[in-house]
Amino acid sequence: MSTGEPKYRILVVEDEAMVNMLLEDMVLDCGCEIIGPVAKFDRALEVAREEEFDVAVLDLNLGGTLSYPIAEVIRARGIPVIFATGYGAAGLLDKFRDCPTLQKPFSLSDFAQSVMVACDLSQAMDRRPHPRSRAGADQPPLPARP
Repeated sequence: MSTGEPKYRILVVEDEAMVNMLLEDMVLDCGCEIIGPVAKFDRALEVAREEEFDVAVLDLNLGGTLSYPIAEVIRARGIPVIFATGYGAAGLLDKFRDCPTLQKPFSLSDFAQSVMVACDLSQAMDRRPHPRSRAGADQPPLPARP
């Protein structure tokens, strides 16, 4: 990915340090910018309200607290949410079943695909114009931020 192209800013909310490191690497490997990672519920809620980002990856269970209130704030801003969870899509509340879900453990390819799906959902909601595609060496192309 060329350095002159704009990148997506991805908020990462995850309470497990090893998964945080993995997600950070995946975000950077996809040519995107990481916001966070954020491990605590209260801080994540604050970041969800105040920071600028294009898509969020949320662990469903943050130390025993479900991240749905964070997802609600993010979706109210028109920003797509991806849930990362060991429970899979079946573990989500019905109102969040339209969100892409990463079943833990997941690969770089799974992550890149979920970001692409989330961005496509965002376009369907007319949040931004149709992006250009970018090709990656060993992952699906991510759309470019307008």
